[in-house]
Amino acid sequence: MEALLREDLCDDLRDINVVNLIVSISIVIGMLISYLPQHVRIIKRGTSEGISPYFILLGTTSATSAFGNILLLPQSRRDVACCKELETFHCVAGLLGITQLGIQWICFTFIFVLFLVFFRYNPEQDPDNEELGEGEESPRWQTALLVAVLTLLHGLAVIVITGILTTVAPEKLGIWANTLGIMAALLAAVQYLPQIWMTYHIKHVGSLSIPMMCMQTPGGFIFAGSLFARLGWAGWSSWGIFVLTASMQGILLYMAIYYEMAARKHGGKPLHPNGVNNGTVASETLDEEQQENEAAPLLRNGNTNRNYTA
Repeated sequence: MEALLREDLCDDLRDINVVNLIVSISIVIGMLISYLPQHVRIIKRGTSEGISPYFILLGTTSATSAFGNILLLPQSRRDVACCKELETFHCVAGLLGITQLGIQWICFTFIFVLFLVFFRYNPEQDPDNEELGEGEESPRWQTALLVAVLTLLHGLAVIVITGILTTVAPEKLGIWANTLGIMAALLAAVQYLPQIWMTYHIKHVGSLSIPMMCMQTPGGFIFAGSLFARLGWAGWSSWGIFVLTASMQGILLYMAIYYEMAARKHGGKPLHPNGVNNGTVASETLDEEQQENEAAPLLRNGNTNRNYTA
């Protein structure tokens, strides 16, 4: 009876929807392409300056939870089990949803690695760094170390708990999958808040990639729709993550474009927290203040004389 039921479920994977297949493959390729500008920008600049360590922490743990969630969903486990009875093409096509989240996890984890490798905890030693003005604080190396430890502990905990439940209580895997989904959604909901705050505070994009966000913001909504088409309302814990993430990323994208355009209007110099531009605008402001100070005695000359005679 179970064999017949499994065969019926596996027949759904044999019946491939061409449109969904093309969309799923396009999402996988697009996801890989969208992360490349961010990887290249960090490597090219040789620094992860401007990227919030807490954004990296929340993003990596959220991606790990999301990947664990879709791996452990009952439908995903059935799809994996069906691969024993399916041809390679049908198996790969049926697991594209899992592949998408796997690619996303790998790409963001690589950003996490680049963040640590190119982390600059003492920017004052770099004379070429013009984007950090006086009074701006960069994240400490202890913060980067804490992010690394917490990220690794979270990943290890997910693996250990999943292994224990698979061995001792496989019937609880569905509950654990939903727990991971809720965890991923909560982390994704606040993931961009630290980055939004940092970008607002430093008034420039730093090592953030605008092209990446331009591709990922609309792509996030498309990805969520693709997962919804595959998992339906029952998979809300999976596709809901990307609705939240795309919305928050859209806010960050707007800020990044605004500050980038403002910087280009002033010779490519980034704005600083006091609203004054580095270099050109700052010198112009000082010149204006000096002119006002020089003109002030002339304008107040009459009043000054009256004060002396009094």
